[in-house]
This record gives sequence, structure tokens and C-alpha cells, in this order.
Amino acid sequence: MAVIIDTISDRKLRPRHPEKVNRPDAVSPPKPDWIRVRAPNTRGYADTRNIVKEHGLHTVCEEAGCPNIGECWDKKHATFMIMGDTCTRACAFCNVKTGMPGALDAAEPEHVAEATFKLGLAHVVVTSVDRDDLADGGAAHFAQVVRAIRARCPTTTIEILTPDFLRKDGALEVVAAAKPDVFNHNLETVPSRYLSVRPGARYFHSIRLLQRVKEIDPTIFTKSGIMVGLGEERHEVLQVMDDLRSADVDFLTVGQYLQPTRKHHAVMRYVPPDEFAGLEKVAYTKGFLMVSASPLTRSSHHAGEDFAKLKAARAAAAR
Repeated sequence: MAVIIDTISDRKLRPRHPEKVNRPDAVSPPKPDWIRVRAPNTRGYADTRNIVKEHGLHTVCEEAGCPNIGECWDKKHATFMIMGDTCTRACAFCNVKTGMPGALDAAEPEHVAEATFKLGLAHVVVTSVDRDDLADGGAAHFAQVVRAIRARCPTTTIEILTPDFLRKDGALEVVAAAKPDVFNHNLETVPSRYLSVRPGARYFHSIRLLQRVKEIDPTIFTKSGIMVGLGEERHEVLQVMDDLRSADVDFLTVGQYLQPTRKHHAVMRYVPPDEFAGLEKVAYTKGFLMVSASPLTRSSHHAGEDFAKLKAARAAAAR
């Protein structure tokens, strides 16, 4: 990660996470060898970055400091983050900027669609910041983005990773009506860790959100993910699997939590690869159509390849 320091301007920069400034540093153990990734420096990475910037877009790859950005962007796989770069929540794990966001960009749906076309994406992932300041949580804007991509890239499959739309009645129905191919909403962690990790969310609301998608349109694939290494116990992870299956969720992702800064939640443990392999096996026995569990698994990592496997798994189960 490169840090650029402005030594010329007198303008006082607003902290990226003002709510965390006065917190004591949380020290994490050193990263093990299995977490190491290469620095992004390929031609494909540069081309992807140029297309994103050309259209004035944000990506969760950059804003959340994803460790897989070099690999994904080299293949021109970028995950668009809509509705601005500032989130109204202040989760203890997340590197996305927090504060009061600006107005929505009415041209953003077309910009995302055009960037999808220029990148040649067969499968696109679109996520967003939380927009608790909006009456519908940004649901209508999300739906507009999906429809714009459909119009510009009719053969591209669309995966969305949404906020929880907490206390936004009718918002989920608006997004589901746009008929994304995959509806993803991450639980992020086990219920016992919500107060310290994801205090603005409610675990069972998120479970119900995913369940409701299937009730609205059973053809939409549903997906959710959690991080490990935040102090959870194994039996809690297994209970999350059961809760997700009770909501008929198709696809589970499990990845290692990585601390963005020392002001964020500490890494309590680096889970070794063999434990991820064990969790993946257990998850399949519980009935998930698709499971991705590894230290560097992230929601949109290999999303296109995984979507093809997900479709094949559903077709095989129907036979």
C-alpha cells in the first residue's frame, strides 16, 4: 500500500474515520506467509484503473483495501461501489470512509454500465456504501444501476452486494424487482461479535433480508459471507451456516479478517488454510450449492467463475 502525503497544501484533511481517531491502537499479530500477495503493477491493472477513473467511479477493491486487487484488476475484474465513497455506518472492520455522504449522481448508472462494457465483463459485481440518510437506503438507485447494465450489456450476468436496508420498508422489494442474477448480503461475523464489529446492523434482520429475497423471487441466487479471526468460536460459525441454510441461501463465502489500520478491530487469530478447508467441507454437507472458504476469499473474488459453478450446481440438483 502506498501512502501519499501532501506537504504543500495548508488545507486540513478530514480523517477518513473520524469516529476512530481517538481510539487506542489495536495491535494484531504479524501476518503469516499464507496471507502474502503481490503488489499490483501489471498492464491489466493499469488499464482497469484508467477505465474506472475515466468514468468517475469508485470500487470496493480500492476503498476497502482488498488484498486481491492486483489479481482481479489484472483480469479487468473490478467491483463497482455505488452511491459515493462515504458510508453512514462505522463498522469496526471496514476501511471505507465514514461520514455524511453527498447527493446521489444521477448519471452513475450509465457510467457503471459503460465501464462494464469497456471492461468486457461477462459477470459484474456491484456493491455500495450504506446510505441510511436516504429514505429508501438507495434501493431505487441500485435498481437503476442493474437496469442500466442490462440495457448496455444484455449478456452480462449481474451480482449485487447490498447493505441491509435496515428500517427502509419496501426497499428490498425495489431492488429484487430489478432481477439481479445474484443477491449478496454479507453477515460479516457471528451474532456475538455484532456489538463490537458491526454495531449498526442486526444479525437476524440480515438473515430475514436474505430469506425474503427467495420469497420474492426463488430464481435469484442468494449469497452471504463472513470473516473469521474476529474472536468467534467454531460452533458459532457452524450456527451461522445453519441460519443461512434456514433462509435458503445458496452460496457461502468465508475469508480471513485483515485489519485495515490500527484503529480498526484487531485480528484475534489468523486461521490456517486447513481450517478453511474443513469449514468448506462442513458447509457443503449442510446443503449450500456453492462454498468458497480460504484466507483470501472475498465476496467478489472469482465471482464470475463461481457463478458458473453455482448455476451448474443448481442444474445438477434439479435433475
